Amino acid sequence: MKKVFFLFLLITSACFSQTTTVPAPALADGPVTINFNKAGTPLAATTVIYAHIGATVNGTRWSNVKGVWGTTNAPLMTLVSGTTYKLDLTPDLYTYFGVPTTSSITEICVVFRNATGSVQTTPDYFLPVGDFQVSLTSPVANSTTIIGSGGSLVISATNTNGSANYKLLANGTSINTFAGSAYSFTDSNILVNKSYDLQITQGTTTFSRKFSVIVNPGIVSETIPAGLVDGINYNAGDATKATLVLDAPGKDFVYVAGSFNNWQPGTTYAMKKDATAGSTKFWLELTGLASGTNYTYQYWVVDETPIAGSPVLVKTADPYSTLVLNKDEDPFIPVGNYPNLPAYPVGQDREVTVLQTGQTPYAWSTATTNFVKPDKDKLVVYEVLVRDFDANRSYQNLIDRIDYFKNLKVNAIELMPVMEFDGNESWGYNTSFHLALDKAYGTSAKLKQLIDLCHQNGIAVILDVALNHAFGRNPMDRMWMNDPDGDGWGGPAADSPYFNVIPTHSYNVGNDFNHQQSRTKTYVKRVVKQWIEEYKIDGFRWDLTKGFTQNCASGETCTNQYQQDRVDVLREYADYSWSLDPTHYVIFEHLGNDNEEQQWANYRIGESPSKGVMMWGKMTEAYNELSMGYNNTKNNIERMGYDAHGFSGKRVIGYPESHDEERLMYKNITFGNSSNPAHNVKTLNTALSRMSAVGAVSLLVPGPKMIWHFGALGWETSIWACNNGSLNTDYDGGVPPGDCKLDKKPQPQWVNNWLGDANRNKIYFDWAKMINLKTTEPIFNVTVTANSGFDIQSGSTITPRLFLWDNTLPSTQLKNVVVLTNFDVNTQNVIPDFPYTGTWYNLMDNATIEVTSTTATIAIEAGGFRIYGNKPSTLGTDSFEVNGEMYLYPNPTSNYFTLNATAAKVEIYAISGQLVKSFKGDLSKENQYPINDLKQGMYLVKALNENNELKVMKLLKQ
Repeated sequence: MKKVFFLFLLITSACFSQTTTVPAPALADGPVTINFNKAGTPLAATTVIYAHIGATVNGTRWSNVKGVWGTTNAPLMTLVSGTTYKLDLTPDLYTYFGVPTTSSITEICVVFRNATGSVQTTPDYFLPVGDFQVSLTSPVANSTTIIGSGGSLVISATNTNGSANYKLLANGTSINTFAGSAYSFTDSNILVNKSYDLQITQGTTTFSRKFSVIVNPGIVSETIPAGLVDGINYNAGDATKATLVLDAPGKDFVYVAGSFNNWQPGTTYAMKKDATAGSTKFWLELTGLASGTNYTYQYWVVDETPIAGSPVLVKTADPYSTLVLNKDEDPFIPVGNYPNLPAYPVGQDREVTVLQTGQTPYAWSTATTNFVKPDKDKLVVYEVLVRDFDANRSYQNLIDRIDYFKNLKVNAIELMPVMEFDGNESWGYNTSFHLALDKAYGTSAKLKQLIDLCHQNGIAVILDVALNHAFGRNPMDRMWMNDPDGDGWGGPAADSPYFNVIPTHSYNVGNDFNHQQSRTKTYVKRVVKQWIEEYKIDGFRWDLTKGFTQNCASGETCTNQYQQDRVDVLREYADYSWSLDPTHYVIFEHLGNDNEEQQWANYRIGESPSKGVMMWGKMTEAYNELSMGYNNTKNNIERMGYDAHGFSGKRVIGYPESHDEERLMYKNITFGNSSNPAHNVKTLNTALSRMSAVGAVSLLVPGPKMIWHFGALGWETSIWACNNGSLNTDYDGGVPPGDCKLDKKPQPQWVNNWLGDANRNKIYFDWAKMINLKTTEPIFNVTVTANSGFDIQSGSTITPRLFLWDNTLPSTQLKNVVVLTNFDVNTQNVIPDFPYTGTWYNLMDNATIEVTSTTATIAIEAGGFRIYGNKPSTLGTDSFEVNGEMYLYPNPTSNYFTLNATAAKVEIYAISGQLVKSFKGDLSKENQYPINDLKQGMYLVKALNENNELKVMKLLKQ
């Protein structure tokens, strides 16, 4: 113990030598300068340093925090010289922190970090403010003492400024008071767990020192009932009961604290230890619950002899939570997104789990229960970040715009991670509770409604999952964490049964799961089961699969090489997914070498139904070079085809654009070829005009494909765009510091009616036609055999071509396709190399050309394309008439709507069938139809076009 205490003194001394204040101690009613020396800290190599800073106000640490963690919205430190930085807090601490002068500021709380928060100082600095300071000498502040039932605790403290008033509270009730400069009290015959708060007041200044006592209840050993799993086990026959199970190797005992025991658990809420030989599980049956009532709870997990740096007590939510509450984040969730959100329990700390018996199962439609997934070979996936899709950033937004996806003809939507993540503004890859739905976008029922609606429209739903890692709120990290400063945060400790202390690959974020541990595998499989069975998810896109190895460290060379342990464990996870759903989509974001990816892509592909893992195929650079108008060695798109990877089947999800790359359109207008003033790619409309050609030589390549959200409307907002619309990259030399990659993006696509913009909706409708061709015409699903195949003729050319043929199809059917493109900024005469002469059809409109020479050149305008077939598309032109594609926008709306086509008559009906408004005459597609006088609700709009064809559409008036 003496060695540990001496080490603590050394750490404290070192911390304060790195960070000082002028004046010292700081005074609340005047300016303060904080000086920080980064030498010897984790920030030693960081040049741009931010302060995560708050104050201890009326005894509560980390109050009135400035800025937002992990962003550049935080105080920026000023370089003084060498390794010394400073931060001026002016004109005084009350003003700087926004604290009323009637309150007491006793400490400055500060952590120094880089722009993203991935590198930071530890432990937290607490810099004293004022001459009046307090020292709790026994026990240590924020500590937990374990005692036997009936034991005692000695509490002692001193202050630096003479007599003060001491008040000791236990579980919120005052048990002792004293006036003087030194305090000592013994709390005897302790029978229950207690949370203490020693409050020391002098004048208007009050300090609070907190600590706790946990009574060892003695272990009750009893065999766990059969059939129970980790987490909440609801009793199907009795809604007044639920059984909790926690796997906690190395822990001595566990209490369950919750709203059902007023957060003061006695021995009746001590979990039993499973008596099965070798078991490390604790369990407890809760009784007396009211059906349909939300209860909240935590586990209080105790290790009486933890390894150095680890806590004695951890209060944590259930690792298998399906709904988690967080007192710091939940208040910022819009009520409209999550109505009736359960309240976080007053007086508690850290995450809590919600438990509710007697829940009514979601009523899935037969479209979901009987859903037949689109063929893997024909998948066209639309990747979407719910947060940046529409103004309310919710599942309801996607529900309201289902026609946007339907009319684009995509047959799958891929949601970026929606599992419980740290913070409310995120891409979602910082997941902390993998079985819980994050609340920022909406309720569980709302997500299920979206999935059900997608299935009703023939659209599969794929979920992006980040199971390589977990972030700091994860209970399995916190129960075995290295937390020497006792602040409740820390990385994995050496005895963690789930995580690596040091990541075993070079791309790590968060805490790195050890996927060779049996408990990690069990957890991952429970996650898979939860989302497949509870949410009817059709597939997973597994993020960062390069991290599923134990063989490497920081070097990229090892991580990027073939790793057998990674091949095996990911196959095991794929097998488990297929055991639950034989047609489940398994997708890996590996972006690795072909020899390793082949082990998954070709795995079980010959079975019925066919398996095989679909591999992400990033082709951003090549397509962007083409779209910008440059002919060089970077624009080869041949690896868009599965055969270029050595795969035995169509298992490459090729894409020109994804969430993780700079947007094609942004680079077009920023770096595009401007050598021809008549076709300057840096001009917005010119850049837009080139995107249809990108679709022609990407979407039509056989095999699954993916598009990034609003790529079909030419979204030109940079990936580095900030909340305010400015730009801040990671390659600008740190001026301004940080970057905005993960920031919320502006929402121009609906506000500015992009669907009504002829230059943008041309991409949308062209891609829709291409996707329709891909998913309905057999030729676009051709496989490479002796009698069929495809050929992407790209290399280093500005006019790539795509040839598809299937000699097994009858001559009366579409069996040959020639796709020609010109990504130059000038017209090019392209040799088509038709396989034979005769009549050929432009499959975009079924217009014909007579081919008398297979090599006679065809003039293709700059940025243009042609799709020729030996027969007209069986879709015919009717599939793309105005009647079939007429739509209104924006929807929902409050003031007006517009149609994308000219109309002869427009009528609006209430749901009851009553005509409430009508418009007649020459109604152009730019016409605005005012509805500000209508009441909120749902209406039917009947529009008659110039050909006397009727279209009926739903309209939601806000």
